[in-house]
Amino acid sequence: MNLHELPMIIFTVIAQMCVGMFIILGLVQMWLAARTDDRTADRLTTPIVYLIGPVMVFGLVASMFHMNDVTHTLNVIRNVATSWLSREIVFGVGFAGLGFVFAFMQWFKIASFRLRQGVAALAALFGVALIVSMSMIYASLPTVPAWYTWVVPFQFFATAIVLGSAGVTMALVLMTLVRQRPAKDAPVEVPVRNTTDPAAGKTWKETLGFTPNKREINAAPTAEEWRWTVSIIRLCAALAALAAVGVLISYVVHLQNLAMHPEPAAAISAAAFTGAFFWTRLILLGVGAVAVGFVAYKMADDAALARLTPLAAWVTLGFVVLLAAEFMGRSLHYDSQQLIGIG
Repeated sequence: MNLHELPMIIFTVIAQMCVGMFIILGLVQMWLAARTDDRTADRLTTPIVYLIGPVMVFGLVASMFHMNDVTHTLNVIRNVATSWLSREIVFGVGFAGLGFVFAFMQWFKIASFRLRQGVAALAALFGVALIVSMSMIYASLPTVPAWYTWVVPFQFFATAIVLGSAGVTMALVLMTLVRQRPAKDAPVEVPVRNTTDPAAGKTWKETLGFTPNKREINAAPTAEEWRWTVSIIRLCAALAALAAVGVLISYVVHLQNLAMHPEPAAAISAAAFTGAFFWTRLILLGVGAVAVGFVAYKMADDAALARLTPLAAWVTLGFVVLLAAEFMGRSLHYDSQQLIGIG
């Protein structure tokens, strides 16, 4: 593992995963909204959105340590018109900020369902721009043959699809498992208040929406919700497997291009994609996306709601394996850096 570039490895992989999860959730929500009611669409997607925000902030904080002095961040964003690095920071902060606005609107049910979807769509566009920007930081450098190729943006987006699909699958199954737990307390009857002020007598939790939202989020899953969840799991398993196959093919093309490159730096870079570390990365990617995804696809059915723990354990294992594979893949990306003219 390339420990020197660890902050950027963490940031790029985590950010791409968050963008992938957010976009997949948005597509799932639109798909569900067209086929079922808005409540079901929100119940299956909104709680996962609340998890993406803190993870994205963690990735942004990790990236600052790559600068040695975090105060340099303000200097970096001054060159948005000419620098892909500046654009990366702007789109990264924009994605996180718009995601927060969307989550805030969802929590308090501000505006219509369609307007909230519009805010989510804008956040998704910022997320796509973020991945484009971070990939072009490397793919726009002609002095590094291993980076000056379409393979870099392709693999960055593939990471978003693989980890986004695996993350959504794991979150959906674990969320359903949590919702199945028996209620500890019986529902409390709230007395009707004889007042014209709707806020009078309310606790701060009720005022901020915590109590009703908590009940809504934790309500037991219905058979209909699980049927939609099964469809989402199978779709995500197929997406992850296709993206993983695409990554494997891209490595073959990448190595062929490096082998034919006239600069000696290309041959040195190609050496990074040999040995046990590289092959372990490929095996983990294949096992996590294809093997685990296939089993999850077969395990996910209507009857699985009654025996959810094995499926939850399996998809969690798949996510961990894929996350490790993508961290290794990003480490190889930085290991392959070799400037033309430097041997």
